[in-house]
Amino acid sequence: MTSETPVPSSNGGKADKETVALPDPSALPAHVDGLAHQARAYAKAARSENTQRAYATDWRHYTSWCRRQGFAALPAHPQMIGLYLAACASGEGFHKPASVPTIERRLSALAWNCAQRGEHLDRTDRHIAEVMAGIRRTQGRPAMQKEALLPDDLKAMLAVLDMGDLRGVRDRAILLVGFAGGLRRSEIVGLDCADKQTGDGTGWIEILTEGLVVTVKGKTGWREVVIGRGSSPLTCPVHALETWLKLARIGHGPLFRRVTGQGKDVGVNRLCDRHVADLVKRTALAAGVRGDLSEAERERKFAGHSLRAGLATSAEIEERHVQKQLGHASAEMTRRYQRRRDRFRINLTKAAGL
Repeated sequence: MTSETPVPSSNGGKADKETVALPDPSALPAHVDGLAHQARAYAKAARSENTQRAYATDWRHYTSWCRRQGFAALPAHPQMIGLYLAACASGEGFHKPASVPTIERRLSALAWNCAQRGEHLDRTDRHIAEVMAGIRRTQGRPAMQKEALLPDDLKAMLAVLDMGDLRGVRDRAILLVGFAGGLRRSEIVGLDCADKQTGDGTGWIEILTEGLVVTVKGKTGWREVVIGRGSSPLTCPVHALETWLKLARIGHGPLFRRVTGQGKDVGVNRLCDRHVADLVKRTALAAGVRGDLSEAERERKFAGHSLRAGLATSAEIEERHVQKQLGHASAEMTRRYQRRRDRFRINLTKAAGL
């Protein structure tokens, strides 16, 4: 099967009567198989693995709901999508109601999955837009932010690590580099020892006399992160990284890898980003950070973002420097990361004379 596409003419940009036959993508000639494979790889790389996994899960959630209701998943009629969103918000047919951010992500996943299957989902259709507006108005609430880890918290967390094996050495470097660089957990584990060393790397490092230069690809594109040396070897992120690389004998490929056996052997595969979140949570709980909260509350408070929020909150420098380090497009986003535990440190009531 072929499709007919007009050939642009050289006369005023108008199309000639001649047409060129484009091959059906399912029947491409053998000599472009390599290009087709590369195109699929580029298309897959358009979104992070975490996003792809979430979108796949959301699509299964939607198609499962459609089967239970006796609906065909495709074509995705706006009225049916409105019903699905209402079910998500109310919890009808599910274990519990979904949060507004979760519903918004599911809607994005539906639009993307429909596009991959040649279908167009108009999110501005009133059957979808009005339902979403109502859900946001009636059930919206401020997003629960992760707790910022302050320098004293981080020092206490480092103290609970077992430095007798390579896991402790590695995790110390992860915490310090993640904090000082204001890096996302995916950015931390995506680092290589140098540029163009692996196919799945999303950044690399350069260790200099003055400190560490990290080139990383984040959500807003490539950026350069500079991490200076600390005042003490115990808390210096550069020293911690150098120690890890030396003891693990790593000079090429992924920076942070699995440690196997009895904590003496280093594998070849990079860590997944979930390790960073689990590491932050585990060490924060072990160190007694925010001991004034219940165990369940503390479980929810800490994750990989606690490192980024900690740098933004504790770095007493001009805001633009923090914004650049974190890779934020706006100062407003940076301010959202600045979280003070002492909410009444500035008392406007007394300042006004009351």
